[in-house]
Amino acid sequence: MKKRSKLKVFFIILFAVLLVLTVGFYFLCAGIYTENFGPRFNSYEPLMLSTDDFEGLSRTKYEFPSDKGQMLTGYMYSAGEDQKGIIVMAHGFGGGGHNSYMNVADYFARSGYYVFGYDVTGCDESEGDGVGGIPQGVIDLDRAITFVEESGNFPDLPICLFGHSWGGYCASSVLTFHPEVKAVVECSGPFASYAMFESGGKSQAGDFIYAMTPFVRLHEYINYGKYASNTALDGFKASSAAVMCVHSADDDVIGIEYGLDKYLESYQDDPRFTFIRFEDRGHNHVFDDTSYLNEFNSGFDEWLATLDYDYKTDTERFAKDKADYMHKNLDRYRYSHMLDEELFARFLEFYDKNI
Repeated sequence: MKKRSKLKVFFIILFAVLLVLTVGFYFLCAGIYTENFGPRFNSYEPLMLSTDDFEGLSRTKYEFPSDKGQMLTGYMYSAGEDQKGIIVMAHGFGGGGHNSYMNVADYFARSGYYVFGYDVTGCDESEGDGVGGIPQGVIDLDRAITFVEESGNFPDLPICLFGHSWGGYCASSVLTFHPEVKAVVECSGPFASYAMFESGGKSQAGDFIYAMTPFVRLHEYINYGKYASNTALDGFKASSAAVMCVHSADDDVIGIEYGLDKYLESYQDDPRFTFIRFEDRGHNHVFDDTSYLNEFNSGFDEWLATLDYDYKTDTERFAKDKADYMHKNLDRYRYSHMLDEELFARFLEFYDKNI
């Protein structure tokens, strides 16, 4: 009996230790996740765009509530009359709100569409102390589409979606909740919310990231429920929308195995889907012509070499000097018109065909 009692005590202690370690590891993973995906993000002022950068582009400001009552700010962009549809635009992660995609709005507005761009919770002009987590983007896009469809402020036109990176995932996943959407162009997006954490964390944590992923998935589900568990593949299944997927094989932010390659496994022979695979376009500029950017960066590197202090340590001084350099040397017209026009012509043809 004593041996059985000792064995029982041993297993109770072992279970308690494992439970404490598991709970502790959960909070560690949740903390790392929140540190990376929870903060507020604002656009970098020297690179911010305005309608003045685009001839003939106008916009009207709107505000609408999201899930916790926080007010989101959006703009309806237009340039002309007799628009064919409305493209709701979902922005990427970490660079602020939709401002850096204003050139995308300009292109589609000039091509016969209204474009509704908005800032996700905790970004730029929208309320919120921070983003909170990746599924928040799907929630806010859900609310944005509903606002466009039901507020009475906009004409009753076919709805299409455009998203890049985080926005690409959101534009695909949200189809579960808005199967009426006619067409989606998603660029460099992951198939699931946790995939952003896993893909981005591999370079820092190595294979250990795979041990963290289940706890991150649990954390997201606890906080976001159905929006966290719903994937892009679920969205595709729930909808009859036409989908164009664009990704580059050298993407080191969202690996192509988490996006386009994942979709090919299920839909490569489905006529609803169009796949555009690049080899050397990276992540942030997958749909850009980077000729001017490369030229500007070359000059910027030369300027860095002239500094008489260590810009890596004297960060406050460098931030001011960098902003001054940007204001003086950035060719705003060339910077704001870097889109790959041939690729966007394909996007436009795709929308026109499917609305």
